[in-house]
Amino acid sequence: MLDELEKDGYIRKLPPDPQRVENSLQLAHRDLKSARKMLENDFDWSFNIAYNSILQAIRALMFQEGYRPSRRKSHRAVVKFAEVMLGKEDATYLDRMRRKRHQSVYDISGIVTMTEAQNAITRAEKIIKKVETELE
Repeated sequence: MLDELEKDGYIRKLPPDPQRVENSLQLAHRDLKSARKMLENDFDWSFNIAYNSILQAIRALMFQEGYRPSRRKSHRAVVKFAEVMLGKEDATYLDRMRRKRHQSVYDISGIVTMTEAQNAITRAEKIIKKVETELE
């Protein structure tokens, strides 16, 4: 399946890089912490930061496996990679987050509810733990 993603131009092969893995995990944890703090002030940004924490966690897994997202549609590449490595449920949730994030950043302010932001943080916590387990 990863071969197909590479062939379709979503991911590119590179040597596994432990430093990039560690950097991405640190970013994931930083963003998760920020998403929790932002929940008090702005649901849109809390959601968006939680999304980014998931994105960074999955990128860590990509780097561990010797891949990186291509420049073309890099967020979609991460979603497709997540489906292969973590399963359809997490990938589907991440893809819904990706679309909502796009709307809240570029189109409409105030579209994320408190419940959606809280759920995004909870899902980010779970996915980060799942990725860390995969990296062990």
